[in-house]
Amino acid sequence: MALTVQPFADSKELDRVREALNVNVGEVERIGSVAAGAGLVLYGLSRRSIPGLLLGLVGGALIHRGATGHCSVYIALGVNARQLNTEHGVQGNKGINVVRTITVARAPEEVYRYWRNLENLPRFMEHVESVRELDPKRSAWVVRGPLGHNVEWTAQIITDREGQMISWESLPGAEVQNAGSVWFEPVNGGSSTEVKVSLQYLPPAGVVGAAVAKLLGEAPEQQLDEDLARFKNLIETGATGASVRDHQHQATL
Repeated sequence: MALTVQPFADSKELDRVREALNVNVGEVERIGSVAAGAGLVLYGLSRRSIPGLLLGLVGGALIHRGATGHCSVYIALGVNARQLNTEHGVQGNKGINVVRTITVARAPEEVYRYWRNLENLPRFMEHVESVRELDPKRSAWVVRGPLGHNVEWTAQIITDREGQMISWESLPGAEVQNAGSVWFEPVNGGSSTEVKVSLQYLPPAGVVGAAVAKLLGEAPEQQLDEDLARFKNLIETGATGASVRDHQHQATL
């Protein structure tokens, strides 16, 4: 006899299970997708053209991805970004790479010491809310992310050469995987320092999210340029971050 009654077909519990299984995008990435999608929609509409319309459609798809937490591409690749990140740093060539350099009129040892006290970093890194040193190698980071949502991770120093360089990587469980290094090279006979920062990270909403962030002036490479300008002013003159921003604003007028 054919079964004509499906006792669990209208079960709310089963619906919730189905919904949970359908979600394969992590919370931070969902927020990033919505932010990136909204940026693309606004930019696309402002273009008033066929390419702009296409950008708007991509933005709408990103908003849907963030709202539902479902990504068909992830399904095709067998990826579930909801699962806890178990990697150290950023493996291989994944993610976005950023390299920036600036010269400051202070000796390498002095610049290194200031940077090595990681709790100094929020003084010139505008999006970093706090850095708390847990022990000589590990530190807890809180960074302002898209739409005012803070993201957190624990980082570990993997190389520390006094007066020369520091390198780090995020530990498993990071909401944003990242790794990088900062080098302190003597110039002008050692009276000044070339500071070179190399950063690798996996952005929320992927490469599209990174492109939209750049469009809206929120890309990490743009932030890093501004952070290094604040660092230069701070360590050379002792000025506050606010005074650096005022100076930069006046320079654009």
